[in-house]
Amino acid sequence: MKKLLLVIDYQNDFVSGSLGFEQAVSLEDPICRKIESYLKNGDDIIFTLDTHGQDYSSTQEGKKLPVPHCLKGSDGWKVYGKAASYLSKAAAVFEKPTFGSLELGEYLKSHPYESIELCGVVSNICVISNAVLARAALPEAAIVVDSHCTASNDPGLNQKALDVMAGFQVEVL
Repeated sequence: MKKLLLVIDYQNDFVSGSLGFEQAVSLEDPICRKIESYLKNGDDIIFTLDTHGQDYSSTQEGKKLPVPHCLKGSDGWKVYGKAASYLSKAAAVFEKPTFGSLELGEYLKSHPYESIELCGVVSNICVISNAVLARAALPEAAIVVDSHCTASNDPGLNQKALDVMAGFQVEVL
């Protein structure tokens, strides 16, 4: 059974930077243990990177969230902590200018994984967006989110996102 772990936007700006929050820091060890487990089993990992340019403030997102973050090449754009050491072992890395990655969706359509697990941040924005894309790309795959490996700066929205994902047949652990 071919399995994939998607590490969503576990970047400095979402953990300790301009949009960072305390619970994101505590995800480092569980995410790294999960990555290790997938690699040990010969399964794939993919990272997504929220990626913005200097024009961020003029974009739709920048107008609604006027906090520059994940500017390509900046320290805030880099993968956080120990998780960064696994980038070289990733099957792919997708830079995305918005919440979900259409490029990731296309990749998934051509790689018939039987199981896709998501971890990372932010649960109610980018994790849920990419879970929807994974479900659309591979409707017969098991889609899983481990609630101990994802978070939001708003615990209420985190729980709502997990509930919504369960509603479209994502297995929430």
